[in-house]
Amino acid sequence: MARHAAFDRQETLQKALRLFWAKGYQGTSLKDLEKALDLRPGSIYAAFGSKEELFCETLRAYSERARRNFEETVAQGGTTLAGLAAHIRGIGRPAADDAPARACMLVKTLLETPDEDPTLRRLAEDMMRAMEEVFTDAFRTAREAGELPADADPERLAWRLQADIFGLRTYAQRTDAADRVPWLAEDIARGIEDLGVN
Repeated sequence: MARHAAFDRQETLQKALRLFWAKGYQGTSLKDLEKALDLRPGSIYAAFGSKEELFCETLRAYSERARRNFEETVAQGGTTLAGLAAHIRGIGRPAADDAPARACMLVKTLLETPDEDPTLRRLAEDMMRAMEEVFTDAFRTAREAGELPADADPERLAWRLQADIFGLRTYAQRTDAADRVPWLAEDIARGIEDLGVN
């Protein structure tokens, strides 16, 4: 019985994630959630506490999935820099037909929440900082393996990478940008490869 409930919760979270990713936090009404999750408001509140808490849980799930995908891509790259470049090329590929939105859910959240938001803004920024630390670790690994010059600064490279990804994913929101995004991603990926020691 407990397994069935846990499975249902995960399924519900995935439905909520897709809805929030597509419409954003502000654009998603309680009626939207009721319809997408096939739950009454009382059931939503009983299971997740509030719309905000449900959104936070979906954002954490999204962020964790993104981190795992990044780590798997880098691990399969042969070298760390090749893996980082492969990650960027993956971002540049056309989104799957069933993807809820062209932009990253974290980017959308950061753009739609005001600076003074005490919960959602802080959570989105914390998750982006955590991802930046993952990038820093990857560049540090590349430097230790001799792929980068000894004086390369992994932290600054991670800042630049996150800024490039943020820009790329924001640009992807444009309805006329689909044919340009792969080219831009390729340009960023080649820049990463060019950091390497020849």
